[in-house]
Amino acid sequence: MFTALRQATILMLLVATAAWATHARHPRAPALYLVEEPLRDDEVSMQVIQQRWKGKVLWIDARLKEQYDEEHIPGAVLLNEQHFEEQLFGLLDTLQTNTKPIILYCNAAKCDASRKILERLKQTLSIENAFVLKGGWSAWRQVAKKEREGN
Repeated sequence: MFTALRQATILMLLVATAAWATHARHPRAPALYLVEEPLRDDEVSMQVIQQRWKGKVLWIDARLKEQYDEEHIPGAVLLNEQHFEEQLFGLLDTLQTNTKPIILYCNAAKCDASRKILERLKQTLSIENAFVLKGGWSAWRQVAKKEREGN
């Protein structure tokens, strides 16, 4: 019995080692620790933006001005927490005449700046067709990189 248990343990270790090695070397191995969370009511994914609206949306960048100046989504307008009132004043015509969905983004998935700006816009202008980009700036850059590479 002791020998059978030892053989089973060795066999399990060999199988686990082979599985780990296969996963580690596979070019498209999924991340084992990442679980895709469902979209929240006020969120939208890049896939939805591309499929539903063909990318024809009004982008609002909720990051710092320095980050916006360094790089932003083409056509995006800046509206952040630090200068909300003055930036909003400059965007009033654009926002009031806009017929496209509004997508707000900030640095990453856990960034709350875009969600705060969305709430302020809803309170100030009663905007309804507006969403936060799930994954933020990182999600857009990932899709843009794939498009540049032709994938």
